[in-house]
Amino acid sequence: MSSTHLLRHTVATVAYRGGKAVRGAPAEFSAFRAKEGSRSAGEILAHVCDLYDWALSIARGSQTWKNSTPQRWEQDAARFFDALGMFDAALAERELPPETVQRLFQGPVADSLTHVGQIAMLRRLAGAPVAGENYFVAEIAAGRVGAAQAAPRKEFT
Repeated sequence: MSSTHLLRHTVATVAYRGGKAVRGAPAEFSAFRAKEGSRSAGEILAHVCDLYDWALSIARGSQTWKNSTPQRWEQDAARFFDALGMFDAALAERELPPETVQRLFQGPVADSLTHVGQIAMLRRLAGAPVAGENYFVAEIAAGRVGAAQAAPRKEFT
């Protein structure tokens, strides 16, 4: 398996886990914060989208960073999947140099996994928890990065 393919599988994992975290959130969840002065759930989701815009720019050969303003939760959730889709399509176009793949993983992709976990934790704190799951048996496939994901195979009750 190539390093680019493994990165694509990781991005599909972000889509699967991130999808669970963003779907079905209450309308007011975007403004929820763990503590005054911390990022809101909407700010975290917008940042994740920015991370994938940045990753796409790197995959295309130039680094561009932009801090975006959070939109409505549904808009940023759609932007999340769109950004994953564009990044995955760029990875599918050509094999990237291993050093670039490693840096993409250690930077924006790993950061996004952290933030997806934060969103899931904020959901629990806000009283709208996401069901836990045995992700080892989840049906995750490179290239499946949209909002439509496989049904969970083994959620915890």
